[in-house]
Formats: sequence, C-alpha cells, structure tokens
Amino acid sequence: MKIEELRVGDELLYSGEFLIMRDAAQKRLKQMVEERKELPVSLDGAIIFYAGPAKPTKDSFGAIGPTTSSRMDSFLEMLFMKGVLATVGKGKRSKQAVSLCKEYGRVYFLAPSGAAAALAGRISDMTTLAFEDLGTEAIFKVHVKDFPLYVAIDSLGNDVFINE
Repeated sequence: MKIEELRVGDELLYSGEFLIMRDAAQKRLKQMVEERKELPVSLDGAIIFYAGPAKPTKDSFGAIGPTTSSRMDSFLEMLFMKGVLATVGKGKRSKQAVSLCKEYGRVYFLAPSGAAAALAGRISDMTTLAFEDLGTEAIFKVHVKDFPLYVAIDSLGNDVFINE
C-alpha cells in the first residue's frame, strides 16, 4: 500500500500492523515529546487506529471498534512529525487535520463503526506496548488480516466530508 497513491473513496482490505491508541496515550506521548524524553514506542511508519478494545477473552479478542477521531486532532501533528503514515477511526476531522494530511502527505481512513465484534475477528494478536496502567487506553500493537478501510482524507487534502 502506497499512501500517496490512495484517493478519497478508495476501499481496501488491509493486512498488517496497527498501533492502537486514544486520547490518554497520545497526551502522554505529547508530554514526553515536549519534555524531550524518548518515546516508549516507535511511531515511524505506523498506522494508528483510534479504537477502544474490549478486554480479550480466552477464546477471542472481544470487540474492537473505531472511536471518534476529531478528539485526537490536537495530537495529529505530533504523530505525523514522529513518522505516522495514517490514522484510522470514525467521523469527520477538523480543517486543521485535513491541512496536516496534505502538508505531511498522510491519509485518514474510516473503519466500519457498529461492527466491533466482526472487526475483532480480523485480529490475529494483540500486545500491550506502553502505558499499561491506562487499561484500554494503553498503546497496543495488533496484527490484522483483511481489515476493511475507506479513505476519508487523502494525501492531497481531499476530504470525503467536504460536501456535508
């Protein structure tokens, strides 16, 4: 998958790795960046999935679905500066987020919402990487197979929500 070749409206089934994180983890990362501390995870080349994983059971990963992405917009430039290639979530992003996608040549994907149990079936493993004390707000690494994604903002700054 070449990020720069994707366009608004493209659909794909992604197989690879996501880093899962939400507000609390990103706030800690931003504080660490501001304090010039070494980050506990590498973000270079990462795809960040804004999601709320349920606690895994013995037989499955429970449920995992996208969370509202606009809440994360204040952390987006930091993520891009640290090498993040794309973010995945649900909902419209701010004008600032659209501009940052264009400036850094990055992409924002939508993941299907309301399908958390089905999406969990696309995960082959999940590892806690950092901030375990945050529980479901920790940073996780997951491997996914055929995970459905929809390009909502492309690297040229085109935004699927522009006509709303």
